Amino acid sequence: MVEPFGLRLRERIDAFGPLCVGIDPSRIAIEAWDRTDTVEGLEFFTLAMLEASIEVAAAIKPQVAYFERFGSAGYRILERLLSEARDSNLLVIADAKRGDIGATNEGYAEAWLRDRSPLCADAVTVSPYVGLGALESLFVAAQDTGRGVFVLAATSNSEGRLLQTARTDEGERVEDFVLRSVAERNNRDDGLGTVGVVLGATRERPAFDLALLGGPFLVPGVGAQGATPSDVGRLFVRSARATVLVNIGRGISGAGPERSALRDAAQRWRDDLSNCLS
Repeated sequence: MVEPFGLRLRERIDAFGPLCVGIDPSRIAIEAWDRTDTVEGLEFFTLAMLEASIEVAAAIKPQVAYFERFGSAGYRILERLLSEARDSNLLVIADAKRGDIGATNEGYAEAWLRDRSPLCADAVTVSPYVGLGALESLFVAAQDTGRGVFVLAATSNSEGRLLQTARTDEGERVEDFVLRSVAERNNRDDGLGTVGVVLGATRERPAFDLALLGGPFLVPGVGAQGATPSDVGRLFVRSARATVLVNIGRGISGAGPERSALRDAAQRWRDDLSNCLS
């Protein structure tokens, strides 16, 4: 029987703490390391951030867009990252934010969640705004393969608030509808569910009781976007142990390019987050 993603994630958080290292090789980030914004610069940045994460972080989260901008050459670097992370026993969450009509999502599920694909990750981020029901093929693939899906619920960017706080016909906020729908799905599973949510630390606590989600949280917005480890602790004060995974990207890469400095920064963030979530 395939070990469920939620169980594997909980084991990693118990062992290494709640840090997820965001690998975001933007032009600005690469050039800040005095490297050119080329495939070679992309590879240098990516592998340095990976090295800083090993035996420090529970997971890494590559932002797919920054690899995609180089076309097939960028995807080759992403595939190498996925392979080397697996060899290092790091969980990988592909920040791809996929989500379309049901038939198209079957293709996304094959790409990001099925073993035969070189892009296969431990989990993938998805957008629910073509309908949560349209994501079924992604949920099924994750269940079948022991992988996870993180559904955008309340993101860390201010532009998302208008849509995410809009009301349904029943008067429920859209973000609360997403959270409740994920919780209902996770109630079918034993233990920590396959389906998690993205919930920004810069947001106020939703009306939905986060303790009832039954799945993991992926938390952006800490560090460069303004939220602190203490904000995370307050937001998830009633959530179950080892269910909160906090992404830090620029807060770590800003210490580079020296490998030892990157690793030190990752360790500091891990320790601060662990203290606030204990």
